Amino acid sequence: MASLARQSPLLRLSAARPLAIRPAGASQMVGFHASAKKQILPPLPQTMDGTVNDPAPIPEPHPSEGSYHWTFERLVALGLVPLCVAPFAAGSLNPVMDAVLCSGLILHSHIGFQASIIDYFPTRRVPKTHAACNWLLRAFTLGTAVGLYEFETNDVGLTEAIRRVWTA
Repeated sequence: MASLARQSPLLRLSAARPLAIRPAGASQMVGFHASAKKQILPPLPQTMDGTVNDPAPIPEPHPSEGSYHWTFERLVALGLVPLCVAPFAAGSLNPVMDAVLCSGLILHSHIGFQASIIDYFPTRRVPKTHAACNWLLRAFTLGTAVGLYEFETNDVGLTEAIRRVWTA
């Protein structure tokens, strides 16, 4: 180390610098770790069906899963683009167009939140939480649908409200 310190000026500077004294209670920095690992909840128990040498089970294909589901999600999202632009571009505030737009928004939101529930609360790990979140999602979706229906029938409607906010 002494021979390297004589050769490199950077090593000489760092070796000549005194060590800083940390006050009591100061956090300690460790290479590649900025904070301590703190788990809020312990991990759930891990289970395995069968033996180690059994192949992973392949789920039965279902038409509402996989590529069909992905394609439907993308079609709903793509369909919202003209539905959002048409009332303002054409200048017509049609209640039927409002109803279709509200239905598309509700369906799009429901699918998006359902995907989040599926990702974060898988049935195989937390079946009761998964079921509770799905029922909560259904309740909120129904409440949103009833609220938008009331807004459409008893008030100005969604596109007129957006137009009024935009021009305010």
